Amino acid sequence: MLRSSDSPVMPDTGETPAERWSRASSLVGSVGQIYMERRGIPIRIALEAGIRYDPCWAGRAAVIVPMKDANGVLRSVHGRYIEQARHQDKMLTIGSEGGMVSVLGGCRNSTIILVEGLFDALSLAVCGYGSVATIGRWAPWFSDMCAHKVVWLAFDSNRPGEIEAARYGQRLTNSQIRRLLPPGRSKDWNTALVKRGRTTVQTWLDRQLVSEKQLPR
Repeated sequence: MLRSSDSPVMPDTGETPAERWSRASSLVGSVGQIYMERRGIPIRIALEAGIRYDPCWAGRAAVIVPMKDANGVLRSVHGRYIEQARHQDKMLTIGSEGGMVSVLGGCRNSTIILVEGLFDALSLAVCGYGSVATIGRWAPWFSDMCAHKVVWLAFDSNRPGEIEAARYGQRLTNSQIRRLLPPGRSKDWNTALVKRGRTTVQTWLDRQLVSEKQLPR
């Protein structure tokens, strides 16, 4: 489902997700590229994930990504603001329900890793692993996509993350559910990447997922 704050169109212009996405800018050479690299994401990874830059995403600069359904149809666009002042939202998603962010084949992989946010998925991609970012949402087709597969619930290492893991665990009844936490005391995967480095995070993932030979590397 979509959150109550989501709008079906861009709040200030009335543009649909497809219209807004079509006129987004390339990350290359933008403030968005600098933001990505500051968070440990090489531009190559960001471009492969389909990230674009919007200089005025409802008034502020943001990096944006498409959220698609099981058939690859655009359902919504998720924007992560590059900067925010106190009391400003960190993100804004526009569109309809039924989409998720799939990175490195995330939804189609024989073993699926679920994460919360865009930068969690990008951080795993830096380490060579595909994943699906839910952005706090549920898609009706997702249980069928995950049926009879191993699904690692790699949500944040905090109470909200545990709640989200429990929620997905209850819905994915035909999957083999396992929990996957970031290394050490890191709250999420991007924090782990920035503070501990790619080698540490990749080694952690390799060790935790060693029995899952199907994972794309």
